[in-house]
Amino acid sequence: MLTIGYIGNGKSTNRYHLPFVLQRENIKVKTIYRRSPERDQWDHIAGVHYTSDLEELLQDDEIQLIVICTKYDSHFTYAKQVLAHNKHCLVEKPFMETSEQAKEIFALAKEKGLVVQAYQNRRFDSDFLTVQKVIEEGKIGDVLEMEMHFDYYRPYVPEGVHTFDPAASFLYEHGCHTLDQVISYFGKPDHVHYDVRQLLGEGRMNDYFDLDLYYGGIKVSVKSSYFRVKGRPSFIVHGNKGSFVKATKDRQEEHLKVFYMPDNDDFGVDRLEHYGVLTYVDEAGTFHEETVPTVNGDYGRVYDDLYESVVNGKDKTITDEETVLQLKMLETGVANLK
Repeated sequence: MLTIGYIGNGKSTNRYHLPFVLQRENIKVKTIYRRSPERDQWDHIAGVHYTSDLEELLQDDEIQLIVICTKYDSHFTYAKQVLAHNKHCLVEKPFMETSEQAKEIFALAKEKGLVVQAYQNRRFDSDFLTVQKVIEEGKIGDVLEMEMHFDYYRPYVPEGVHTFDPAASFLYEHGCHTLDQVISYFGKPDHVHYDVRQLLGEGRMNDYFDLDLYYGGIKVSVKSSYFRVKGRPSFIVHGNKGSFVKATKDRQEEHLKVFYMPDNDDFGVDRLEHYGVLTYVDEAGTFHEETVPTVNGDYGRVYDDLYESVVNGKDKTITDEETVLQLKMLETGVANLK
């Protein structure tokens, strides 16, 4: 049994973590710390202790791992406190504000023999898992190009945004999903071209990014915008024998937002109209087009991997090097802001 606690009791904890953790019989949620109990907006979970005393959480010898689900600017401080109390640590995205902070946290964890990891749940998006399956089955041949899109239509500056904060930028908040997917599958790129813009005006926020990552003869483009009335396909993959287009995104977040939870059998599951389309030419020169059933996603697999690392001593799936590389790319992208 892995006994865990949380720092933070907001949307992240209650929407993107607890619905998956509570399904797992080998993980026990003991305590949730929240700084402002008077602002609680989520129902309390039976059997879970809620506290506004951080030391109560940190000093509890039964708790082995603490999950940090607070705003990005507190991740570094909280992670240092958790590790100082000899507890393993899982941190929401973006993991830290800088790559130097990340390296310091990873070094401290290594020194103390502890596991600390970023919550890269989007590695287990259904669309991304399906793309991997299609590539590995080989019908499209050798991959030449892949495009990944994460679009919105929000042509306004959010209220309360009066200055530009790199770690709160569109690139950091959304690039931390998609860049991690690319790095996890393709590794470290040979080089990267950055196009990061402020379409709504200088000095307030960035709202567009287009990053091209090159791996030998393969080009992977990661694109996101606040100015897409009609969103682009989630994934487009071209090989030397065929192409695959997945028009729609993973549905786990869609379901979580309407409180349709993972205990439903069809949670996050694509219907026929969501399936991707594979077009390819076979060895005889005959063209084929077929729909590809979507591989089911599961954000909770991050916790499965973490359990294996903490309890059974297995290597982490989400490595320190991948997390640091991602943060360096985010930093470089912001530095190239136009």
